Amino acid sequence: MKKLLGSYGRDDEFRAVAEQIISEEEKKNNRVLARTLRKTLENAASPKAARALAPLIPFPDAASDFVERIEPQRTKNDLVLSTENVRIFLDLIREYRRADDLHRHGLAARSKLLFCGPPGCGKTISAEAFAAEVGLPFFTVKLDRLISSYLGETATNVRKIFEFARTQPCVLFLDEFDALARARDDAADHHELRRVVNSLLLFIDRIRPKGFLIAATNLDDALDPAVWRRFDEVIWFDRPDRAAAGRYLKLRFKNVKLAFDPAGHLDAVADYSYAELERICLGAIKASIIDRRKEVRERDFARALADERRRRQRAGRLNQTA
Repeated sequence: MKKLLGSYGRDDEFRAVAEQIISEEEKKNNRVLARTLRKTLENAASPKAARALAPLIPFPDAASDFVERIEPQRTKNDLVLSTENVRIFLDLIREYRRADDLHRHGLAARSKLLFCGPPGCGKTISAEAFAAEVGLPFFTVKLDRLISSYLGETATNVRKIFEFARTQPCVLFLDEFDALARARDDAADHHELRRVVNSLLLFIDRIRPKGFLIAATNLDDALDPAVWRRFDEVIWFDRPDRAAAGRYLKLRFKNVKLAFDPAGHLDAVADYSYAELERICLGAIKASIIDRRKEVRERDFARALADERRRRQRAGRLNQTA
């Protein structure tokens, strides 16, 4: 409450603190109060103020051209993480909540994170759930708009999103980071893209976000070698092993009546990503709903698994011919 009153008049800070309070009430299971507070907070902001982010940024164009606010739909309870990653995230949350104590000792909390790993292994969902856990607004970067076809504009656009992260308390998520941070010795890239990487490295080096800057990539081998040391923490996301896959299937079917044990299919889903496992589970659940049954049967799971296997095979052939 002290922080909330102290931030009055500074809309960005006031909103961030208010959302932290709402998040704390949700954790205490005071959901009615939390919903009421969130509704009041949203109604207090005029539509113009909610959409226009330009006043926070000393640039001609609005930052909303390149960033989009997303309301987190996932929480930590929707994740299956390795023991190592659970420890890292808990440490990051503790640092964020004790940032003032660290500052008094001349230290800074980690705020620039790089997520690496194959597609579908939880990078985006983890960023979303992390934002919900620390109680900060979650923004994603619109990469298609950020990368301009006009010479010189991409570096300017990148500068705008970093200024946004510097002034706006939030979790800013930059997916497909390798599209911007490719190795500068890549023969396929021209001089302009090398200049973008140089600017990007400088911005990452200098920025001290009010919240968190999270970059994610499926192609860590393609990143410029100088990128790695610019981040405070690098978190690796791997495909689930047998135990993790079992936990995930149990999680996805937790509110569904089953006529079979999914654990009997763990060998069949070996090396499948979390995204693939989710499609299989949702396919099986949908089949039972369409047939108006109250339980998911083994044949539902088997058919959904066959569909995912077919999709994998088709995608594999396309990748080989690309």
